[in-house]
Amino acid sequence: MPIVLNVIYLSILFACAPLLIFRAIHAGKYRQGWAEKVLGRAPRRIGDGPCLWFHAVSVGEVLLLKPILHELVRRRPGWDVVVSTTTPTGLTVARRTYPDLVTFYAPLDFSWSTRRAVARLRPSVLALVELELWPNLIRAAKRSGAGVAIINGRLSRRSHGGYRRLRGPLGSTLRRLDAVAVQTEEYAARFVDLGVPSPKVRVTGSVKYDGLESDRDNPQTLALRRALGLAPADVVFVAGSTMDGEEAAALAAYRAARKQHPRLRLIIVPRHANRFDKVAAWLEEQGETVVRRSEDQVAPRGGARPPVILVDTIGELAAVWGLADIAFVGGSLAPGRGGQNMMEPAAFGAAVLFGPFTENFRETVEQLLSVNGARQIAGPEELATAVIDDLKDPESAAARGAAGRAYVLAQHGATSRTLAELDRLVESVISGKTA
Repeated sequence: MPIVLNVIYLSILFACAPLLIFRAIHAGKYRQGWAEKVLGRAPRRIGDGPCLWFHAVSVGEVLLLKPILHELVRRRPGWDVVVSTTTPTGLTVARRTYPDLVTFYAPLDFSWSTRRAVARLRPSVLALVELELWPNLIRAAKRSGAGVAIINGRLSRRSHGGYRRLRGPLGSTLRRLDAVAVQTEEYAARFVDLGVPSPKVRVTGSVKYDGLESDRDNPQTLALRRALGLAPADVVFVAGSTMDGEEAAALAAYRAARKQHPRLRLIIVPRHANRFDKVAAWLEEQGETVVRRSEDQVAPRGGARPPVILVDTIGELAAVWGLADIAFVGGSLAPGRGGQNMMEPAAFGAAVLFGPFTENFRETVEQLLSVNGARQIAGPEELATAVIDDLKDPESAAARGAAGRAYVLAQHGATSRTLAELDRLVESVISGKTA
């Protein structure tokens, strides 16, 4: 099996090589970390105590780990904790968020790179965040005597269907898992259906809820309010995690609403960093004055036409949501994107809006809608109507925001349950009881 996978991976790598080289030359992408990725040259661990290796694929998963790592370091100061990620932005955020931890690029799933990385790190437990089923990595970890867990596990209907078709080849990988801590009962049933023994699957809830800031007076949000020149009387409309086409919908809604509500301010936060300059240029082409967060510009107060604020930095969206009276969550107006995290603005009590394409967060959407904690719009043209409705009826908008916030706060506790699973697994490894 490892040889077959190596051949498949190499074939994919060679097929993608021209594109990777082009992007490396023209966009600066994929230039770093090749020794860690291809050769498995992870940092060499010095200590001999228990070690937890968390693998988080990118920025979202890296930030998701905050409550777990904070509590783990507090509870187990003698344990080594290391964090790997796949993307450059993920590693940048990991190094900024966890400066006291070892952070590095994860090895690609070649047998030699995973084997070397495991040998250098000597983990007691490999914890894969949400859903990272890499057969060679899991195989190498198990052969070294480590336990393997999936934490904050999620398995969408689409992913479940895809993995189900691969259930035969993936069977041995799934059986090697020692613990699968999932967000919901529905996800648990899907993992069991794929072949994970049911005693190994536990419903621990979503750690995302524990890591959500819910106080608008937190230092990061207050600093942003000052830096962006927002006045107390301003009503703030945040369009966050936007993708191509969604900035146009947000700008149209803002312009329509400002006719009756001149204190309305627009903050746009594109989902992908490679679109920052493009969005800024497009806004200026539309006749808007743009304040860019990356340039430490301060939005002037007063005047008939305040600028649009473009947050073109990585890792600040969570704090930006705390500025929002009305929050549109992007990735939801066109099919194939699956939506983005609507729990962050809900936690602050913003009046949350999102489009019809939210399959990646289907359960969250259903729960928020069931408690009237969010509003789902049918398409781009309805965004303006929804924003105007909320401005005309601020009491109803505030009630929707309060309901969403209450729902999020009621979900807390997943961090403690997840740490209990990891504690149990480490103890099993130390006592030699893992399979």
